[in-house]
Amino acid sequence: MTPLLHPFLVNDRFGDPALFVDFKFERRALLFDLGDLHDIEPSKVLRLSDVFVSHAHLDHFIGFDKVLRILLGRDKTVRLYGPAGVIDRVEHRLAGYSWNLVHRFSTDLRFTVTEVLSASEARRADFRLKDAFRREAEGSLVLADGLVRDDETFRVKAAVLDHRIPCLAFAVQEKAHVNVWKDRVDKMRLAVGPWLRDLKRAVVRGDPEDAPVRVAWRQDGESKEPTLPLGRLKREVLEIVPGQKIAYVVDAIYSEDNVNRIVALARNSDILFIEAAFAREDAERAADRYHLTTEQAGHLGWLAGVRRLEPFHFSPRYAGQEVRLRQEVEDAFRGSGP
Repeated sequence: MTPLLHPFLVNDRFGDPALFVDFKFERRALLFDLGDLHDIEPSKVLRLSDVFVSHAHLDHFIGFDKVLRILLGRDKTVRLYGPAGVIDRVEHRLAGYSWNLVHRFSTDLRFTVTEVLSASEARRADFRLKDAFRREAEGSLVLADGLVRDDETFRVKAAVLDHRIPCLAFAVQEKAHVNVWKDRVDKMRLAVGPWLRDLKRAVVRGDPEDAPVRVAWRQDGESKEPTLPLGRLKREVLEIVPGQKIAYVVDAIYSEDNVNRIVALARNSDILFIEAAFAREDAERAADRYHLTTEQAGHLGWLAGVRRLEPFHFSPRYAGQEVRLRQEVEDAFRGSGP
């Protein structure tokens, strides 16, 4: 099956954290962290609908200005999520520029910023170009077990980790993966076309079995009924399996609370992108800086039962030693443990 979510690291494994998650067949994308975005194409930034920021250290937030500059002049809303204090930080970044010419824009760019305080609490505020990016529409939110984004086709959960300051980890999951059996479509004398995309969306939304779905018949089709029940189409032309899950973890000390929260968030992920800032032998240094080692990162992936582990955010002190670091992660991932 072709997955809906296509993730890739914007920078190499020693570079600033930034994970771009593209949506196949859709003009939208997600971005996890705003590190250096020098190498990302503007066309990708223009597809962003949601940005998830772990924390506001320079190497995780410096790319905000590039996103702002590319999107300025577009009619667009970007939802941005971060830890406690992120609303103030976005406000300060925007206030660092003069907006006396906003009346010349016919478009309006909006940032809707949500700061996650805990698994059950959040705050939100809006910043609009037309209003010179003044803070508005502030309010509190109640979260359900860290669920920060509930889209028609995917959901994103967050967990608050300890990095001397609050640092968010995230997991994005496709609600369901729907595969169309083309031979069965043909057998029913139905035509392949855009209606199949609408059918998939109806399944992911959880529409009732008797919901009518508009179909397209082949010219030699035996029936010309414009719709068929969703339940029949699910049984006869679709395969429905659990959706793809991708987890993202950076900048956290290896503590009991952090381990429990990371494992719960990342459990059974198809891919876990996880920091491995320090080598196994430098565990004391890692603890002093509230980061993970290669061995700890691998063990967390093993505990969470993830299918694939992608370590990154290696410290520059190990330049030229990527093979060694990745091997240490792999050894622990196979069950050796820290």
